[in-house]
This record gives sequence, C-alpha cells and structure tokens, in this order.
Amino acid sequence: MKIILNLFFVVLCLLTSHAFYLPGLAPNIYCRKPIADSKCKTKVDVFVNRLDSVESVLPYEYAYFDFCTITDEPSPEGNLGQVLFGERIRPSPYKFNFLKDVDCQFVCKKKFTSTDENEQKFLKRLMKGMTLNYQQHWIIDNMPVTLCYSNAESKEFCSRGFPIGCYVTKRGQSREACNIHDGKNDTFYVFNHLDFEITYHSGEGESWGEAFGEDGGRIVAAKVQVSSLNSATCTRGAGPVMFHSTVKDIEIPFTYSVKFKKNNDIRWVSRWDYILKSLPQTRIQWFSIFNSLVIVLLLSGMVAMVLLRTLCRDIARYHEHMYTINEDDMQEEFGWKLVHGDVFRPPRYGLLLSVLIGNGIQIAIMSLITLIFACLGFLSPARRGALMTCAIICYVLLGTAAGYTSARLYKLFGGEDRKKNVMMTALACPGVIFGIFFILNIILWANGSSAAIPFTTFIALLALWFCVSTPLVFLGAFHGFRSPTPRHPVRVNHIPRQIPEQTMYTKPIPGVLMGGVLPFGCIFIQLFFILNSIWAHQYYYFFGFLLVVYIILLLTCSETTILLCYFHLCAEDYNWWWRSFFTSGFTAVYFFLYSVYYFATKLEISDGTSTFLYFGYTLMLTFILFLFTGTIGFLACFWFVRKIYSIIRGD
Repeated sequence: MKIILNLFFVVLCLLTSHAFYLPGLAPNIYCRKPIADSKCKTKVDVFVNRLDSVESVLPYEYAYFDFCTITDEPSPEGNLGQVLFGERIRPSPYKFNFLKDVDCQFVCKKKFTSTDENEQKFLKRLMKGMTLNYQQHWIIDNMPVTLCYSNAESKEFCSRGFPIGCYVTKRGQSREACNIHDGKNDTFYVFNHLDFEITYHSGEGESWGEAFGEDGGRIVAAKVQVSSLNSATCTRGAGPVMFHSTVKDIEIPFTYSVKFKKNNDIRWVSRWDYILKSLPQTRIQWFSIFNSLVIVLLLSGMVAMVLLRTLCRDIARYHEHMYTINEDDMQEEFGWKLVHGDVFRPPRYGLLLSVLIGNGIQIAIMSLITLIFACLGFLSPARRGALMTCAIICYVLLGTAAGYTSARLYKLFGGEDRKKNVMMTALACPGVIFGIFFILNIILWANGSSAAIPFTTFIALLALWFCVSTPLVFLGAFHGFRSPTPRHPVRVNHIPRQIPEQTMYTKPIPGVLMGGVLPFGCIFIQLFFILNSIWAHQYYYFFGFLLVVYIILLLTCSETTILLCYFHLCAEDYNWWWRSFFTSGFTAVYFFLYSVYYFATKLEISDGTSTFLYFGYTLMLTFILFLFTGTIGFLACFWFVRKIYSIIRGD
C-alpha cells in the first residue's frame, strides 16, 4: 500500500508540474551593441542539423542536398548520443544581428546544369527528398526552429522541423503542410525563402535585465515560415521555384528575412513549453494514462492478495496437520510441498541462464538510473544526445553487477567452467546487440546516411566494451566466485521425482503465453509515445510517467511470474528456473508484435532499406526487453521459492 501511495503522489506531482531547466544550461544574453563588462552576444548564430522523414529511416546531413553551407567555421562538438542518433550540427551562412530586422537577405544561388554529373546527382537527391517529405532541423540558441500553423481545431501546432520543398504528384495531390493549393501536376516546389520570427524576453522586472534595458534580452522562441520565391530580391510576385521531374537545368536562389518580437510573458525557463505542448502525436491523454495506471495497480494488488492469502492458508494448514496426517494425505493436498526435494535441482543449460540473468541485471539497473536522471531534468530535450550517452555510460560501468550476478548464480548451479561463464557474460549478449548494430551501420554507411557512425566513434565503442565493461565484468565475477555459495532451504534428492501429466493451463507453453500479457498491458500506452519519439521524430519528455510505468512493470512481471510459478509447483512441476525467465520475458514478443502493428498502421515506410533498418532496430530493442523482463521474473520467482521452502520443514 505504501508503494501504491508513493506512485500516486509521483503522478500527482507530474500532473501539476511544467517544463524546467536544471543547472548546466546557462542562458545566453543578447544585446544590440557590445556592452562593456558584459558577456552579451550581438550575433545570433544559426546551426543546421540532420534532415529526416517519417517515410524513411535514413537521416542525412544538411550538406547531402547541396544547400547553402559554410566551411570556414568549426562545428560544435557532439556527444556520443548525438553521433549514434545521427545528429550532425553544422554552422550555417544564415547570420542575424540581434534586434536588427531584415526584409531580404540573399544567401547563395545553386545551379544545376545538365552537363555536370555531380550537380545532377544533387538535383536527384533534392527531388527524392521532396518526394519523401524530408524535414530540415535548425537550431537557434539551442532552441529548435519551429514551423507553426493552425490545425483543424484552430489551435497552434508547431513542428520542430520544416520541409525542404513540396511535390505535387501526377494526380495533383500534395501534403497539407506544403500549403500548395494550385500547384501543377508532377511538379517540385523548393522552399528557398525563409521568414524568421525571433521572440525574446527583454528582462523587464528581472535582475539580469537592468544592465541591458530595451537593447538586450534572452531568446524564448524561434519560428519560421517557408515559401518558394524565384527571386534573389525576395519579390513576392516573382512566382515560385518549380520544375518537373524531367528538368535538368535550374537555378535556385536562397534568401531569408528576420523579425524580432518582444514577449515578456514567456520566461526563459519555460520556453520549451510551446513546443512540447503543441505536438499532437505526443500530446499525452492524461485521463487515459491515469486510468490505466489505476487499473494496473488494482489488478496487481488483487493478484498479490489472492496469492498471499492462498499461500498463507496452505502453510498454516500444513503446520496444523503436519503431525496428524499421513504422507498420502499430504501428497493429495499439498502438491507444492511434495517437490521440496527437486525444486532446487540445477536447471539444464545453467551456464546460459546465469549469463542471461547477469546481463539482464545490468540492463535493469542501467534503465533505472537513466530514468531517474531523466526525471530530474538532466536529460531534457535541451541536452541533445544526453539520454543515449547516459544509458551507454551506465551500461558500461555496471559490468561489475553483471559479472557478480552471473558468477553467483553459476556457482549456485554447481558450474565448474568459470572462465567460460565470465567470457560469455562479458561477450555473449553485448555481442548480439553489437552485431546487429554493426550490420545496420554498414547499411547506413552504404546509403550515405548521417546515422552511420564514424570510424573513430566505432573504435570508441569497442574501447568502452573491451577496455572498460569487460574488465568490470571480470572484477564482479571475481568477487562473485569468492563469495560463499548460498545454501538452499531444503536438500536436493539424488533421484529426480517424476512429473505427473499436466493439464492444459499448467503446461509450459500456455503459461508462457499468458505470462507476458499483463506486463505488456501496463506498458503498451507508453510504447506508442516511445515509438513516436523514435520513428516519427517527436520529442519524448514524459519521463515521470515512464518511471511510474517502469515500477509497475517490475511489480507486474514479479507478481505474474510468482503466481504462475505457484500454480506449476502445486501441479508438482518443479522445472521453474527457465520457465520463470520465459514467462515474463515473453513480454518482449508482444512488444515485437506491437511494433509490427505500428509499422503497418502508423508509418508510411515503403522502401526495402528503411524496412530492413526498422525491423533490425526493433529486433535489437526486443532482445534488450527480453533480457530485462525475463530477469525481473526470474529473480522474483527465485526469491519466492526460497521464501516458501524456508518456512516449511522439508525433512
């Protein structure tokens, strides 16, 4: 009950909280002119990031489409998470002076001629990018440049990217976001003119604003409107830049305008609110989430109550009649007690099971630490790549926990090949994940995607694996094997007991199929938002709810596995080791099936490369979830079995 009340308290806090920043993200102050003894900036730098699309898994760098670029300025350094996510932040030739409005500024002109093969290659890329609706992602003052417009409900919708252009098909169809109503069929429209609107807080009423007055401020929003203008002077009546798929000679001028707007109602600490709250794909249904949490908590409580009451009654009846009934009567009524001499018999393939449990512990602790940091705000969307970086670093440093757990279990199973246990713990499961990732990276590299990690990053990952994680696994295994072997509550018989014929619901396969349903039911709502964040390129910031769901998932996996394990023991089936792992681990199978459903109904991916990449990444996530949920179920069942057989007298 205390855990349930704490969870509700967390949910209540989340429902009444707003976006915020934590230390480490210092605001920049801009001013119209340089001010002595101040660190205010007069130039507003614009950075470009990768381009992506919901119709393709392949992201590309900004220069891939031969837009206006700059090469004489250094690029900001990215962290490990940014590199793995394919983010490539580069400087751009778009430069603003703070509080200086610009009506029209020419940037560059791109020419594509039929006699130049390289220019034709870039033109084909540009047409393919418009066909697949690739979105540009720009950054101003660490804020994404957003494209805002009113949706069908007359509410402002802000997308953190804007299209490179629009394609009107041969049937005259175009996307609503393109805003092309009278376009010609089979025609490409390039959005070469950008109208920026920079909103700033002047600092009125703030201590930091006294030194700057009306000539200084902090940027709180960066919005853009796109248009197609075939004019280097931004003449609105010049007509759009358009061409057919057969055209090979074309010139595209790139221009922009910028306007600064003061708004003291928006504070710097809450400047991300208008982005996070206006995303229709990730707008959380508060009542639905809260209702689902209540249902799962009540269901988990009911399962725990039924199990504890039934088990306590069995133990009480056993102690009451232990000396008054004969062995036949006990065998007829207390099936789970009869297998006390076999319940701790070491499982087959104990080496593999110990390795899986060790790696599952590593993933479980890593995910918990990452979620806690995310809930505290240290891994907010403003810290690009911080979430993945934190997860990888935590996973590497938790090699000690994996080695220790695997060694202790393997020693408990009576294993003798300790070197093999340590090597498999350090290499087997990480090798599977890294192998899938390596194959996917080759495909990304072959397609010129920005998501393909550089060679230096690849070497860094190998160094983290072999030079940090593996030695920590050996260290943990060393202490695990040196620790005394846990004693079983009861002795193990020399001759295995024969397992009687099982009914349909106590057979292994039906039990495993049923075991993953309830844990999956408590996470599938969050899965939709997580998959949207990964594949629809939406921000995910509901880490508080995710932590609550994480805790509920732990409870649900534990209770479901314990309940089914108790039924199997009552049916005198003592082979619970592997079954407890697969019971809750089968949640990953339902996750994979849901991912297939999401791919078929929510995504518009059609090319083979993107499909292969999608299912490759999904398979990797499925394996990680399998290790995590399987480990939770096994440990809960292991504790339960030791607990009940330590209460009764096995002799």
